[in-house]
Amino acid sequence: MVLNYIWIAFFIVAFVVAIIQAVFMGDTEVFKRIIDSTFEMSKMAVMDIALPLAGVMTLWLGIMNIGEKAGAINFMARIVGPFFAKLFPSIPKNHEVHGQLLMNFSANMLGLDNAATPMGLKAMQSLQTLNPKKDTASDAQIMFLALNTSGLTIIPVSVLAMRATVTGPMGEHAASPTDVFIPILIATTISTLTAILFVGIKQKLNLLNKTVVGWIGGIIAALGLIVWGMSSLDKAEMELVSNIASNLILLAIIVTFITGAAIKKVNVYDAFIDGAKDGFSVSIKIIPFMIGILVGIGVFRASGAMDLLMDGIKGLVGWLGYDSKFIDALPTAFMKPLSGSGAKAMMVETMHTFGPDSFAGRLSCIFQGAADTTFYIIALYFGLVGIKKTRYAVVAGLTADLAGVIAAIAIAYLLFA
Repeated sequence: MVLNYIWIAFFIVAFVVAIIQAVFMGDTEVFKRIIDSTFEMSKMAVMDIALPLAGVMTLWLGIMNIGEKAGAINFMARIVGPFFAKLFPSIPKNHEVHGQLLMNFSANMLGLDNAATPMGLKAMQSLQTLNPKKDTASDAQIMFLALNTSGLTIIPVSVLAMRATVTGPMGEHAASPTDVFIPILIATTISTLTAILFVGIKQKLNLLNKTVVGWIGGIIAALGLIVWGMSSLDKAEMELVSNIASNLILLAIIVTFITGAAIKKVNVYDAFIDGAKDGFSVSIKIIPFMIGILVGIGVFRASGAMDLLMDGIKGLVGWLGYDSKFIDALPTAFMKPLSGSGAKAMMVETMHTFGPDSFAGRLSCIFQGAADTTFYIIALYFGLVGIKKTRYAVVAGLTADLAGVIAAIAIAYLLFA
């Protein structure tokens, strides 16, 4: 229901802003930009998202099926079962979806988006088989979506790479591209913990259980060790270590699945084909949902509503007498829940305008890594399984995003102001 209201608001607000732009500011091209954005976003949904996803989905659904035949998914489910049983109490003990959830979260943390998405979609399909109300998001599906939209990533390679390559207004590069690494990790961890707390409270989960506290404490300790190890590396070394570790882990998973299945006398190739058959149909099924959300976002942006919103916030903060330099980076924060590529473009534009080592330049990078594309993820995952009533999933995702934004601003002022 919330997503329905937001989608309607995209168009109504865009129309009102476009009328204001045309009548009072003489911008007669605004209507053309809006209509052009509808065609551009529709094309993007199909050509840049759904069709490329078809190949990746086909591959990873096949690999996941091999893993299931090998018993690897069930093995991982038993390992994380005690922890996930507290966060997802409606999932039966040692159910294979526990392993699928673990693989999705692990791929997201390693920044392996191409692998994480198919794994997440597979997990959502499994969760839907346990959902008694097929058109309504279950508690487990909402927790899963909230954790995904919080965007916990150990090493934000793409952000660090952008900081190393983008130049400022005088052609200057970032003195230390990796200086935002620890701030991003802190902000995205806070976003993830907020997602767990918000959904846990809504679902009346016992989050003070020693199992939950132990696992979360262990994860935070592991992240701390990673921070300690990576903080001594420069950008090139960090990117090298990240690329080797991430891809080696992914390759090891594939080889382990295949080897395990072969040991169990499974026809590995047939298992791959059986799992891969649904890859294309899954990708086609999400097209209407992706077109809907992307066109709404595109219309909102093209109308100039985002620019007016930023100008209004800047004026309000100035009127209240607070420091307003963080506002120059806010377009990235506002765009991130709507569009990953749009947020990345805003981040690059901010660094190019104000400089990579400016307060706004660094803060925009922290915003980019602090959360994920909430509306895209909800449209993609819920669209796949036909969820129409999202309950409080959107609010949970946006609450985690807001926590990440607030944390990013606080950390930036602490370290870079």
